[in-house]
Amino acid sequence: MKNVVLLGPPGAGKGTVAARLAREFGFLHVSTGDLLREEVARNTPLGQLAKGYMERGELVPDEVILSMVRQLVDAKKGILFDGFPRTLAQAEGLERFAEVDLVIFLEVSREEVVRRLSSRRVCSRCGAVYNLVTKPPKAEGICDLCGGPLVQREDDKPEVVARRFEVYMKDSAPLIAYYEKRGLLQRIKADRPPEEVFQAVSEVLRA
Repeated sequence: MKNVVLLGPPGAGKGTVAARLAREFGFLHVSTGDLLREEVARNTPLGQLAKGYMERGELVPDEVILSMVRQLVDAKKGILFDGFPRTLAQAEGLERFAEVDLVIFLEVSREEVVRRLSSRRVCSRCGAVYNLVTKPPKAEGICDLCGGPLVQREDDKPEVVARRFEVYMKDSAPLIAYYEKRGLLQRIKADRPPEEVFQAVSEVLRA
């Protein structure tokens, strides 16, 4: 089974596509964003370190990310890396403990990213995710599942989203050339409905 890297700026739909790919293809889904948010919620030393970077829309240092990922996936196959690596240093570090067989890049515009993420709301009680444009709750500000209050994450505010996009393009875009040169990269247009994106990615995986 292949190890696959799913790349794209925040808001490209990586998490949505990755979760479904994990279910239907049997991947171990590794999302560094989810792992970091869990550490922040638990207020661990790693979470305390990462929180400041995340709230400013900046990247968490490579060595922190790499050590966390390695503990989970060392020498395993069938891994789907969701939004990792994000820098060349992370890509080179990943190769020391996991082989990458395919890289899929979800392409999306800055304007679409800001529109999508600034509309996202999360239940503060159960963690369910909504989007005011594409998946609104039945009652404004209230979770359909548990009745908890919906909140906007600090890193989903428009000015932070724009900053996150700029940071991504500056620090992570060189990965595209790196993987393209190695013949591993496949580009998928993500400015379209999630079902269409999923089907396009699935075709690449089955090829």
